[in-house]
Amino acid sequence: MNEVLHKLPEFLGNHLALAALFVILLVALIVMQVAELFSKIKELTPAGLTILINRDTPLLIDISPRDNFEKAHIPGARHVAMSQFDPENKSLASARELPVVIICRSGQTASKAAQRLVKAGFNSVYILGGGMLAWQQAQLPVAKGSK
Repeated sequence: MNEVLHKLPEFLGNHLALAALFVILLVALIVMQVAELFSKIKELTPAGLTILINRDTPLLIDISPRDNFEKAHIPGARHVAMSQFDPENKSLASARELPVVIICRSGQTASKAAQRLVKAGFNSVYILGGGMLAWQQAQLPVAKGSK
């Protein structure tokens, strides 16, 4: 180990671009982790959502297109089209203190809706990472139909 430390300055001098790239990647990784730590939106895995459902009574909002929702959704989830998603809606506003989980088909669109909830003053906002695709891949139960 001592020999490696003695050769490190020479290596860094000979490979300055490689060392700079390493430092940039390390700083980017640290910044991303700190941002995630202080983010008001938390990402859940399917297992994490299962724990949340069993521990609390979260409001599950599925913003997938209607046909995807009817094919498969998490039992108990409410469908709200993204075009009609309004955090100021009376039924949503009454759930400000509840944990709210936003679900979409693949996990890509949920963050937009979650950001709108945070701006509207919701305290506990989550998204399902990977969306319904991850839920189904984990072989967790799904409901079919409009309810």
